[in-house]
Amino acid sequence: MVFHSIVSSHLGHLSLQHVLDLANIYLESASKAHHPDIALVLCHDTEVALSQAKKTAKRNKDQDALLGIATAYMELGRELDYRGRGSEAQESYKKAEKGGVKVQNQPSKVRPALTNALTPDAKETEVPADKAQDSSTGTSKATLPSGGKKKQGDGIAVIPDHIFVENVRPPIAVTKLPEPDERLANTPQLACCLGLLKDSHELDDILEPAARNWLQVVENDQDERERLKVLAVDVIRTFKKEEIKDAKAVAEVVCLAPVIEREIFREVLKTFYDGIDHSGLLDVHQVQGLARLIQDADTGYLDADDLVKILGLLTTRLRETHQQSPQFIYQLTLAASNVLDAMADIKVEGLDRETLHEPLSLYLDALKGNSEPYLVFQAAYACQALLCVPDNETLWQATLRRGGKVIQGVAGLVSAVKGLDLNGFMDGLKNIQKGLAGASDVVHLVITAFDGVKALTESGQGFLDGMKEGLSFQRKCAWYPALRGADVLIRDGEFASFKKLVCEAPCRQDAAFQWGVCQRLGEIASNSMWDARTRRSAVAFLGEMYGNDEGLNHQASVKEWILMILVKLSSSTEGVQQYAETVLRELESNSDAQDRATFQVCRGQDPSSYPLKVSLPPVASSSLLDRVHNKPDVEGTLRQLKKQRLKEQGNAVYIQPQAKISLQASDDQRFGLMEKVEKFLDSNYKVFLLLGDSGAGKSTFNRHLECEQWKHYKKNTSRIPLFINLPSIDKPEHDMIAKQLRRSEFTEPEIRELKMHRKFILICDGYDESQQTHNLYMSNRLNQSGEWSAQMVISCRSEYLGADYRDRFQPGDRNNRTDPDQFQEAVITPFTPDQVQDYIKQYVSVHQPLWGANDYEQALDLISGLKDLVRNPFLMSLSLEVLPRMVDPGEHLSVTQVTRVALYDQFMEHWLERGKKRLGEKDLNSQAKAALENLVDEGFTRNGIDFLKKLAVGIYKEQDGQPIVSYSRFKDEGTWKAAYFSQVDEKKLLREACPLTRSGNQHRFIHRSLLEYVLALAIFDPNDWKEAPFSMILSGRRGSTGSAFSFRIHGSAKEAVAPVQQGPDLDSPLAWRYFVNEPSVLQFLSERVLQEPVFKQQLLDYIEHSKTDKKWRTAATNAITILVRAGVPFNGENLRGIQVPGADLSYGAFESSQLQDADLRQVTLRGAWLRQADLSRAQMAAAQFGELPFLKEDYEVWSCDYSPDSKSLALSLLSGDIKVYSTSSWDHVRTLTGHTQRVWRIAYSPHGNQIMSVSSDFTARLWDVEAGACLHILIGHSGDVYGVAFAPCEDSVTTASDDGTVKVWDIVGTRECRLTLTGHKGRVFDVAYSPKGHLIASGGFDDNTVQLWDAQTGVRFLILSGHTGCICSVSFSPRGDRIVSSSNDETLRTWDAETGTCCRVLTGHTGYVRSAAFSPRGDVIASASCDRTVRIWDAETGVCRQVLTGHSGFVTCVVFSPEGDRIACASVDTTVRVWDVGSGGARQFASSRSSTVFSVKYSPRGDQISSCNRDGLIRLWDVGTGDCRHILAGHTDWVRSIAYSPRGDLVVSGSDDKRVRIWDVETGLCRQIFIGHTSYVLVVAYSPQGDQVASGGYDDSVKIWDVETGESRHTLTGHTDHVSSILYSPKGNQLASGSQDSTIRLWDIESGSCLHTLSAYCEYGGYYGISHEPVSSIVYSPQGDLLASAGNDSFVRLWDVETGDCRNIFIGHAGAARIVAYSPQGGQVVSAGWDRSLKLWDDRTGECLHTLAGHTDWVTCVVFSPKGDQIVSGSRDNTIRLWSTTSGQCQAVVQDLDTYIESIAWSAPGMNYFVTACYDHSVRMWKVVEDGGVCHVRTHWRPVNGELDVTKTSIQDVQGLSQLNRRLLEQRGAVGKPLHADRMRETSKNVLSVISVVSALKEPSTGMELGSTSVSNSSPELPVQLEDRGQLIG
Repeated sequence: MVFHSIVSSHLGHLSLQHVLDLANIYLESASKAHHPDIALVLCHDTEVALSQAKKTAKRNKDQDALLGIATAYMELGRELDYRGRGSEAQESYKKAEKGGVKVQNQPSKVRPALTNALTPDAKETEVPADKAQDSSTGTSKATLPSGGKKKQGDGIAVIPDHIFVENVRPPIAVTKLPEPDERLANTPQLACCLGLLKDSHELDDILEPAARNWLQVVENDQDERERLKVLAVDVIRTFKKEEIKDAKAVAEVVCLAPVIEREIFREVLKTFYDGIDHSGLLDVHQVQGLARLIQDADTGYLDADDLVKILGLLTTRLRETHQQSPQFIYQLTLAASNVLDAMADIKVEGLDRETLHEPLSLYLDALKGNSEPYLVFQAAYACQALLCVPDNETLWQATLRRGGKVIQGVAGLVSAVKGLDLNGFMDGLKNIQKGLAGASDVVHLVITAFDGVKALTESGQGFLDGMKEGLSFQRKCAWYPALRGADVLIRDGEFASFKKLVCEAPCRQDAAFQWGVCQRLGEIASNSMWDARTRRSAVAFLGEMYGNDEGLNHQASVKEWILMILVKLSSSTEGVQQYAETVLRELESNSDAQDRATFQVCRGQDPSSYPLKVSLPPVASSSLLDRVHNKPDVEGTLRQLKKQRLKEQGNAVYIQPQAKISLQASDDQRFGLMEKVEKFLDSNYKVFLLLGDSGAGKSTFNRHLECEQWKHYKKNTSRIPLFINLPSIDKPEHDMIAKQLRRSEFTEPEIRELKMHRKFILICDGYDESQQTHNLYMSNRLNQSGEWSAQMVISCRSEYLGADYRDRFQPGDRNNRTDPDQFQEAVITPFTPDQVQDYIKQYVSVHQPLWGANDYEQALDLISGLKDLVRNPFLMSLSLEVLPRMVDPGEHLSVTQVTRVALYDQFMEHWLERGKKRLGEKDLNSQAKAALENLVDEGFTRNGIDFLKKLAVGIYKEQDGQPIVSYSRFKDEGTWKAAYFSQVDEKKLLREACPLTRSGNQHRFIHRSLLEYVLALAIFDPNDWKEAPFSMILSGRRGSTGSAFSFRIHGSAKEAVAPVQQGPDLDSPLAWRYFVNEPSVLQFLSERVLQEPVFKQQLLDYIEHSKTDKKWRTAATNAITILVRAGVPFNGENLRGIQVPGADLSYGAFESSQLQDADLRQVTLRGAWLRQADLSRAQMAAAQFGELPFLKEDYEVWSCDYSPDSKSLALSLLSGDIKVYSTSSWDHVRTLTGHTQRVWRIAYSPHGNQIMSVSSDFTARLWDVEAGACLHILIGHSGDVYGVAFAPCEDSVTTASDDGTVKVWDIVGTRECRLTLTGHKGRVFDVAYSPKGHLIASGGFDDNTVQLWDAQTGVRFLILSGHTGCICSVSFSPRGDRIVSSSNDETLRTWDAETGTCCRVLTGHTGYVRSAAFSPRGDVIASASCDRTVRIWDAETGVCRQVLTGHSGFVTCVVFSPEGDRIACASVDTTVRVWDVGSGGARQFASSRSSTVFSVKYSPRGDQISSCNRDGLIRLWDVGTGDCRHILAGHTDWVRSIAYSPRGDLVVSGSDDKRVRIWDVETGLCRQIFIGHTSYVLVVAYSPQGDQVASGGYDDSVKIWDVETGESRHTLTGHTDHVSSILYSPKGNQLASGSQDSTIRLWDIESGSCLHTLSAYCEYGGYYGISHEPVSSIVYSPQGDLLASAGNDSFVRLWDVETGDCRNIFIGHAGAARIVAYSPQGGQVVSAGWDRSLKLWDDRTGECLHTLAGHTDWVTCVVFSPKGDQIVSGSRDNTIRLWSTTSGQCQAVVQDLDTYIESIAWSAPGMNYFVTACYDHSVRMWKVVEDGGVCHVRTHWRPVNGELDVTKTSIQDVQGLSQLNRRLLEQRGAVGKPLHADRMRETSKNVLSVISVVSALKEPSTGMELGSTSVSNSSPELPVQLEDRGQLIG
């Protein structure tokens, strides 16, 4: 270490100008100094100040300051030159010239005396011309003592000049500085490196070039700096683990101690402390190490408490070691001395006199009588140090600063004023203070010390005999600080100054001082770290002291001690052994007889008994460092991994993804995913689950996250990011980190090292692809004792998850997760339009494709459905790659259809063609070229696709879909893998050209979705299918008898049927693997269904074949699942006997389907439409409906609650009864009676053995659930008791009452009211306990507040205000940090339980919110309302996830089951409904049932239907599937009218918000908004040319709008009342409008003029007393020459549009003819009205051709079929009738509709479909089917709304239905009696008896087995296994 002057450490805190001022002061003081040594020290301080100033000026780029500094260097050089320091002067001159100052006229070495002396009476001292600096004095021949000449009268001892001629550098080990990453040779080398790094800012100007270069390199290499620091830490920690800490190990650690960080230093300190404290026999080495550690400690490293604690330990060990070896006592005393020195340095105050100060003082005083003088001396030294430590009574103001920076006190003086003699200092104290301006504080602290020096008595008394008297143990003496100063001088190599101190110190003749000096000289001589010359000087110094009686006045004991040291040095000290012996002989030869006798005595004693402080061995070898080096170099391997991962990242297109908080949250609730994950990594959370659809960008994000973490990685301190591709790891549920590290080529020792000492960020990708069901966090025992320490980010596809998916990821036992703060999740949201644009720009920039960014954006705007597809990142990348091949920019893009599967088709072909081209450009050998030519000749692309299809099939068939194939040539040569991964040229070429990737011996598709696409292609490839009639003879097979519920058939399908190219195929994957739980594969196949009719037919054939042969049932199960997912309806289909066990038929349409005898075991029928289906005799064991039956009571239900074990549900009734039901069967268990009025609330106790109830009878009752007995009645309230809550500890309950109080009752002891809480202003409606039981929340019914109370004291400390209505319920979150309250203001509020601030307001209910509750996990809130609904909310975002309907009265209560997967809701409709709200169970539907549908329209293209509603929304429906493609939101009021453009690409809408809007049907975007109407817009119409839109409304006007510009062309005025109908003529040149003013007006479109006003209707009247519109309906003839109209009278009129004349009046209706329609072919008009009939008229003759009678209420709508041969009508009688226009007969009737029809629209020509809009808000599509001359109308589809419909569904003799499912179906309207379990068991017994008889008759040798035919054994079994195998024989 290098030490600076008294001011050096303070310069960094001064400004540049202050530092320059200080340098000038020093230089001026040096020039005035009389004493040369003072001048030199001041010159040195000038150099230090100038160096600091120079660095600051360079940093500030202050050129003027730099020039001034250079001038100062020149003046400094002159001063040094004058003082005889030529070499140092030359250095200053060089710095001056370097700074731009030319040095001239250097001064001579003699100059006149200065006028200003240091002190007024000081005399000039002549500077000697020559100084004795001859190095020859250090030769091997000893120079004997000269007797020295001393100056007369000064009393100063004189030591010859050849001893300690000059100061030297402190001893340092000469070491080579290592190169980066080079192995270090020894610990001193490491200490040297760390020392340079630690003090680099102070060493800048004094380092040698090599060291400076090394420092520059390492300071720019963070990894190297970290490596060196970690090596030091590892050495320390290796030392800590050592059981036996020998001297060498201690020396290594002590060597590092001064250069390590403070925290590590304190670890070392504690290690030594514990070692000394816990050792039985004193460990001397550790005591020595502790002493050195304290001695070398840097500033701030030692705390006062540490030193007091250490001193206490040493004191204790001193007392315990009293009878042991003096050596032990000496070492402890020496250590105590060092501790006391340090305590004095850092001003330790308040040392306890009784417990520490006095006992130690007495013990040290007792050592005075010890026979070992060195021990007595050390005790005296320790006593002096103790006296300098302030205790309770005394303060010592002189302190010493440790660590080699600024040392105060006496020693500080020596360090600050190098070489200054004490006499000169004492004479010139005041002037020195002035000269050291920056050190004034230090000088002030020295005053007290030097007062002690002046008061010193210069005794010359005997030492050994007078030790007890000469060494003071009770008073402060000057020799102690003098020796402290000597120690500092020795440490810094200031030996010339040390010699002066010894010779001139006022205490120089004190025996104690002399003893200490001799001891230190012996230590210098014995320390091999000092150079030979210095060591010999120390020996010579001892010799001079022995013979210098005049100056030092030695006592005999001191001489004896000198001799003992010399004897010790001559006997064993290498390097000075011979020299010491020579000095001894010379001294002996010059001695008298008495002295020679002393020599003999000393030589005869054991020299080892007189110890010197240098006891720790030099660190020649570094065993600890060697062991650390042998530790695995994990950082080197990690560095390689980091480089590899960053390199792999490359220059890929990357858009920062956004996410939402949960699957149910709205996509609008977005946040930055990276920011969310970074917050997670900075928290204590353990697992972050990342969800997203296939291709959403999960893997891309995970890799980006890994790279970002690597970029910020710091060696040995940061957590290690580790990306784990889960499918690539074998059994990742066990030790996956080690497995991944082995794949990254880490060695086993490295893995062990990482496991023991490092932390990880695990980035686990592809949980779904690895087909995991384990909780990887738990199965890998992460963060458990002795296991891997890690945070986990894990990704999974959303569609892979089912109910309770969090159990697979959350830390902790799934049944006991007490800490919810360990798990987070997020769901990647689709790209926003901005993200799409950014992606396109990056893609174009990186890949330079054929298209530009504008081309891509144009395609996205125009291609139907493409914008939705590219919101998925992977589909975006596919689209951008293949779009230039699929379409030409700008050419017919608006009619181009692009689907997901079409993108994959194009991408695959493009990839293979590009691969073929790349292979053709390669330099292949002849064999490879030939192979490539063969592949090209046969069709390279088709060969590639076939290769991939077979590979995909193999992956699914042979390794169950695990996507990574590991291939080793020698291991797998004979397996299925060899067909794809062998070294055959064709295989190699195909692999290289295909979208496969390889890592080592692992192969996989570049994306999981490509594997799934190719498998779907293997199932059906349009290019493989050839048109040919399907004929296939299927041999009958017998079923398996292995299990009545096994859907598999054992054996081989290949043995039975040869594969065929067309039609169903048993070799198809559909036939040997269930894909029900493979959503991505199902999606590809469902798209194929919609594109390829032949594939749809194949799937239907699978289903058909399953009716007669079991071997098809796997295929049939897959087939019907695919078809239902594709939206294919099965309404009215004959599905009798189909075998589809395990199929997912959720939300399928099966109205009126024939499903008799079908195998529907384990089928999922959630939300299925089964109205009027026939399920007779179907097998339905374990069928799942996603719902439970409701409970029906005789009275209103006001409350319900689950038992803690979920086995029971209790209800409270209006009658005062409480009923308990079993949740497994809904059986009534018991009734608790006793209350005399309504029971408002009930609550189970935490253990579930008791129920508390509160009632309008003013009482609360405690019930024993098992016994059904009332245990106690709590009486005390004076009004209705509304609320009740159990304390978590069950010793108390709290009630809330109408009397305005909250009472806390003791239910264990006194059962009396313990607290009454008053504070609400009026009634209190609900109470709740916090989870910990320390808080009570209460809700005020009249003051609208929630109040929080201390549960123990009853003190109120928070009032939560914000609701504007009564508080109906309060509830705490599971963690207790949130409260939810519900109110009559129709809102819920969540509150912070600690601060009382409102977190969120949840709005959506349209009635009072009666109840609200948190889910057990706290992530969801359920609420119940008087609007008859229950809502499920996301607790974090406040987004409504789900609305549950079904109650017919207001809902009074909602509670979660303890598992959180279900909620129970009580209602005044006397029912309790239980809903399945488990994760994954919810599905969002775009239903039309939100409000009344005013109108439906068919698109001219025939592919779409639009509907408009009272809710202000327009919905666009897919004709084929009934899916809602878009919901057009923008209007703010009812939308009454819609119309398609002629091309069908646009829709116009008119609304009560006075706006007309144009919508793009492909994108759902609003193209135009027409503003101009001043009231409701009632009707809109598109012109036949599509360039105009007309609108009419309540402002009595008609407006004509330009579609392109949005401008109003005409405003047609003339009507005097609102316009109720408008219609363009077929040619588009004319517009007809009908109005409430009883007129029809015909308008010229071009001019806007009114051509005719047709008036013939009354302005009042009506049928059945109801007022009607005068003109209710108008319609043009197909030719446009006629106009038919209907009004409020009974006539239908026919008008000539040219003349405006009435051509004909059709008379026949008995009431108002409300509706009129023209036949598409013309010639016929149909009218309908209030008389319940339809009439068909001849438009030429006016003859009534037919009266269509049958409706029993008035007709609401009527429409012709496209051919005009049929009419469909809807009526208020809730029926639809189909009529023949030829015969007038009713061909079909649709009855039993729930409500009447509002609107009907027929499909385009050639399609026998029509669509209806019903008053029940539904839209339905119907199909007209003719069978044997009989017409039928069947439901084609109805929009999925998630509701199960089994109205009039037959369940007669259905087998296997559970009791709950049977009850559910009966409640929902199913008819018939299913087969009961008793009958089933009897049937099973009979069948089993027959089977046993047959089996007994079999021959044993045949080995025959019933039902031996099967699909492949590799097929996975279905997840649900039924237990009662005897229920049913298939």
